[in-house]
Formats: sequence, C-alpha cells, structure tokens
Amino acid sequence: MVTALLVVVCGGLGAIARFLVDTIVQSRRLGEFPMGTFIVNTGGCLLLGLLVGLQAPHRATVVIGTALIGSYTTFSTWMLETHRPAQEGEPPIAWSNILFGLAAGLLAVTAGRRLGVLIGG
Repeated sequence: MVTALLVVVCGGLGAIARFLVDTIVQSRRLGEFPMGTFIVNTGGCLLLGLLVGLQAPHRATVVIGTALIGSYTTFSTWMLETHRPAQEGEPPIAWSNILFGLAAGLLAVTAGRRLGVLIGG
C-alpha cells in the first residue's frame, strides 16, 4: 500500500516537473525545434541511467524510475512533436528531433549509468 501511494505521489510530481521544465524552456526557444521535450527526455535518461548505475533497490526503482522519471519523460509528446512538423512540410525538423533525441538519450543514459557506478563504487 505504501509503494502504491508513493507511485501516485511521485507520478504526480514527475508530471508537474515535466510541465514546468517544458514551459520554461519553450518560453525561451528561438526556433521550431521542440527543445522543451528534448531537455525533459534527455534529463530523464540521465536520471534513469544514474538510478541503474547506483543499483537502487527494486522498490526505489519502481517508485523513482517508473513513477517519477516515467511520468517526467514523455515518449508520446516526442512522437507528436516529430509527426507535426513532418505533416506540415518540415521534415528536417522531424528528422532532427528523432536523431538528436535518440543520440542524446543514449548518451545521457550511458553517462548517468557510468556516474552511478562511480558514485556507488
């Protein structure tokens, strides 16, 4: 019961954090690239890699990894923000979003995991 309550609370906090970060980043953007979602997803990859590298216990992984980080990051918005420019005749933005998102995510999760291993010993 406690784990379920923590999942609810952390899920809500992650979603609120995503909304705030995306709003702040998007208010400062200069181009059409969806930088808010890019920053959110890359940061989430870094945090999830860190959690794995630290070899967090299963309960912490469920609460922090699934609820907090899972609700913070957003695959569906990433895909919508990729589909929209492609549909509007801006395929370079769509392809950039896919390629930069994948590359940054893989680099961030790798860096986070290595950092977690270093910290965790």
